[in-house]
Amino acid sequence: MPGTHLLPPNLLKLFAPRPPLPYARPVGKDINRVTPKDVDGVANILTRLREVSTATLIAGNGEVGDGMEEGEEPAFTLAEETKRQIRREERKKKRTEEFKIAKETYKPADDAEAIGDPYKTLFISRLNKNATESDLRREFESFGTIERVRLVRDKKGRCRGYAFVVYERERDMKGNDGKSVIFLVY
Repeated sequence: MPGTHLLPPNLLKLFAPRPPLPYARPVGKDINRVTPKDVDGVANILTRLREVSTATLIAGNGEVGDGMEEGEEPAFTLAEETKRQIRREERKKKRTEEFKIAKETYKPADDAEAIGDPYKTLFISRLNKNATESDLRREFESFGTIERVRLVRDKKGRCRGYAFVVYERERDMKGNDGKSVIFLVY
């Protein structure tokens, strides 16, 4: 400890290490009888693992099985590669068509759930999947009167992890400095 050298001798004795403990023989054991311990290195285990891995790579008829080297890609015939390329292009075309349809049909202004003044709306994200509207109302009502709470859910009714809280007055949503309230909840 720093500064202990400045202490008087009677207090320095309190910081001195104790003498080592005396050796005591184990009770109920014969110390003259030594039991052999079967301890080996890892060399035997590694050779057994290599043998097992090579055996799994080689199939029964001598051909290489499903186990491939790391980074090795399967070799496809020209016909298989052509089929794969055609399927990729079809999937890409299907995705672009779905995107075009979704883009044309997406009308957020027509959403019956999306109501309220955006200047009075607080966006909350990273919510627990088990969160409910009453939980959010209870937590955020301390800042002001809440007009509406909307917890966004998927088609199966599960919480998507974000919500909107609409306050009656814009100042309820603002902090003391006049900026929006930011909550960090982990």
